[in-house]
Amino acid sequence: MTDLAGPEGAIACLPVRGVPEIRDGDDLAAILCRCADLRDGDVLVVTSKVVSKADGLVATRSKEQAVAEETDRVVATRGDTVIARTHHGLVMAGAGVDASNTDRGTVVLLPRRPDESARRLRAAVAELTGRNVGVLVSDTSGRAWRTGQTDIAIGAAGVRVVRDYVGRVDGYGNSLHVSVAAVVDELAGAADLVKGKLTGCPAAVVRGLATLVLPAGEHGPGAGVLVRPEADDLFGYGAREAVARAVRADPSGLRGFGSPCTAEELTAGLQAAVGGCVVTAAPDRVELRLPAGSDPALARRTGRLEARAAALAFAFGWVASEPGDHDDTVTFRPPASVD
Repeated sequence: MTDLAGPEGAIACLPVRGVPEIRDGDDLAAILCRCADLRDGDVLVVTSKVVSKADGLVATRSKEQAVAEETDRVVATRGDTVIARTHHGLVMAGAGVDASNTDRGTVVLLPRRPDESARRLRAAVAELTGRNVGVLVSDTSGRAWRTGQTDIAIGAAGVRVVRDYVGRVDGYGNSLHVSVAAVVDELAGAADLVKGKLTGCPAAVVRGLATLVLPAGEHGPGAGVLVRPEADDLFGYGAREAVARAVRADPSGLRGFGSPCTAEELTAGLQAAVGGCVVTAAPDRVELRLPAGSDPALARRTGRLEARAAALAFAFGWVASEPGDHDDTVTFRPPASVD
């Protein structure tokens, strides 16, 4: 047992022992209820792998093929490592496809609808035991700025997903503006301390945080609300991939760059990157004048300057549209306003 200090006092993380190998069609809720001593207010954390196995999501195909099928958009690649955004919106190594703890030649895919899987488990546990517990479906995830992995919640039912401290005042009188704690991820990480990839323990119970568990029958919004929309994603691509996409400047490939910047931000960026040019801005367009007439050396560089400007504008969420009023002018617009 692992005891952790929390706002409500001490909490306990209890491993669920004795869970057998899960196969397609197994009644996972019944198995977990036999193996776990559940109480009202507990949070049952179940690794996504056993949820997927019970749902028949073990595939007989190469990992490379499965990763390609599960990928919505490649975020970054380095050698054999592929970081991908899945069809759920999760960003994970190998699109969450797992080749460990499964028969050779097979891979385990992520649950199709993790929040729905958590809701089904919670309802089944309530029916079998009469207990009101929260349920999390967890999976392992890396962090962009940290070495190593930790578990996060990809599905949640009956648990308050976040603690929102925005607008509250700390002990020093400071108003909090951006403090939102991803509670279900914290619970998943805590539970993983007593689970294990090599010990055959795919579930754990977190006890002592009953105030986070919702009333019976109330499942809450689910962990899906923690998926950051692409428009708000500041790190939608790896550095190399972002450069490569900006150089190609294909309007269909703007996903991953976030929302378009303002005309003023683009103007400042162009002025810094292609000095010597005249940049003018309006709310719906930015025009770049290439002063090629007076300097023969600059004239030879015009094509290169224009290419740099187009790549930068693309990275800022704008694309080149129709030619300007002059041959030496390039016009950029937000993609929604481009015919």
